[in-house]
Amino acid sequence: MHRAKIFLSGMLIFLSAFPAFSEIPAGFVNVSDVIPSAIIELRYYSEYNFVGTRIDGYESPIAILTTEAANALQAVNDELSVMGYTLKIYDAYRPQSAVNHFVRWAKDLRDTRMKKDFYPETKKSLLFKQGYIARKSGHSRGSTIDLTLYDVNASSDVDMGGTFDYFGQRSHYDYRNITPEQRANRKLLRDVMTRHGFRGISTEWWHFTLNNEPYPKQYFSFPVKE
Repeated sequence: MHRAKIFLSGMLIFLSAFPAFSEIPAGFVNVSDVIPSAIIELRYYSEYNFVGTRIDGYESPIAILTTEAANALQAVNDELSVMGYTLKIYDAYRPQSAVNHFVRWAKDLRDTRMKKDFYPETKKSLLFKQGYIARKSGHSRGSTIDLTLYDVNASSDVDMGGTFDYFGQRSHYDYRNITPEQRANRKLLRDVMTRHGFRGISTEWWHFTLNNEPYPKQYFSFPVKE
């Protein structure tokens, strides 16, 4: 019995020398490991999103990016921190299984439980035609991020004049029917992101992709999981 205990103890020491298995593949990182101050509010892990339920493939409330995108985002956060801000991340890498979930949901025209919050001005039958839902997403390549600014001193989100994942004109970067302060906040976010190698799009003020993304033609479907 004593010898067995010594053997088992040795095995435990041997096993502890190896790192725990990670679901995150090589070339990708947990953003919180790179930017500890970033706030992660992963909407598709929660039920508060345009579908109204947790999305397939989101098994942990973590944000994953390619190493290159995470390092560039760290430079963004470093610049913003001097101004009293940190980043709040709504979505990062998105598995193809999640995109498939969106497509199935969009085809079910009876399910409009979240219409009031996310697409009150848009018919669900037009979501494909108007580009809000697609069968492929740049997020699945691992270097695209949805985010906003968080005011550390005020302990609140910066007012961008619109909410994440709102399907409508208000989400367009150059939407004019907002206050000068809200327009300036959108511009600040885009200017800092652009300076550090990201590009935005015209239809979503929160959406950015790394210019020199390492997997420009590869779409992944590993789960969002620690």
